[in-house]
Amino acid sequence: MAIALWIVLLVCVVWIALSEMPVGWDGHLPLPYLIALAPLLWIPTLAIAVAGIATHDTALAVVASIACIASLLRKIAYWNNNLTSINTAQMVADKLAEKRGTSRETHVSTAAEAAKHGRFRVMTLNCRFGRANAAAIVSAVKERDIAVLALQELTDDLVAALDEAGLSDLLPYRQLGENKDTDNGGFNGVWIRVEPSDTSPVTVEIPAADVPGVCFPIDSMRGITFVSAHPKSPMRGCRDWSAGIIGLGELATSQKKGDITVILGDLNSGTDHPSFRGLLAAGFKDAALDEAKGRRATFPSWIPWPRLILDHVLFTAGLDASDVRSFTVNGTDHLALAATLTLK
Repeated sequence: MAIALWIVLLVCVVWIALSEMPVGWDGHLPLPYLIALAPLLWIPTLAIAVAGIATHDTALAVVASIACIASLLRKIAYWNNNLTSINTAQMVADKLAEKRGTSRETHVSTAAEAAKHGRFRVMTLNCRFGRANAAAIVSAVKERDIAVLALQELTDDLVAALDEAGLSDLLPYRQLGENKDTDNGGFNGVWIRVEPSDTSPVTVEIPAADVPGVCFPIDSMRGITFVSAHPKSPMRGCRDWSAGIIGLGELATSQKKGDITVILGDLNSGTDHPSFRGLLAAGFKDAALDEAKGRRATFPSWIPWPRLILDHVLFTAGLDASDVRSFTVNGTDHLALAATLTLK
């Protein structure tokens, strides 16, 4: 019995260590799936520690406890790394007040006006092969005052249904990626409330569906580009999965000085994956990490636990994130993810 527990513990330790591989080394089966489940390894290591205590095997209990604590501390470090920083909803509100002046007459009440004053409520959703309920999407945009919407796994039928449900009235400007046979589940699209200064069906080349984008001018010199991205899932090819995630980093490294880039989408990865951390290292911040108020898991939608963090709102320097929330939209296996982004 003791030998079996030691073997299981060794497997768990090696499993946890997989998350610390160099960037890109996770692009091989079954590593993406194993690493995605690494945050749950505190459960078996805790069970082994308890078993060690029950069998009076002190060494087993101590080593298993260390592995369990290390797993938990590693997880906590990512999600509480900004708890001591000044980045609260009140501070964001104060910054908006400074930009608008203190007069109540300048209160921003619509998404379009808020965008002009440096605040964007954004939302992203994987539409599951175009099966997401169009009316539910439009309702979420309306109720949550969304200024920028990014959708993945779109179909022509869903785009038509969204128009019929009134999305074009709320977000009149859009850019869609090209509908191709090689798309991973469908094409991507991004909608915006305020007229963009520029649009592009392909903002960066990755081995997946096109990454369309729209640019909103901050002033005469700078702009914010919002893109909708969906790298391939590992089942469609692990190397393409890793290359797609890492490749999005070009959006940060190639942007002009002073510009800001926001990636919205199902990135099929999270902070435990070295490839995703490589994307962050390229110059992006994660909205949920930046707000540091807990996990915003999004997949799968039908069970509350254990959910994975696959959908993200990422941005380059120049923004603060607040009010990051995930919520249900009927017809898809992902939760939608929304956040408020405010110019610093």
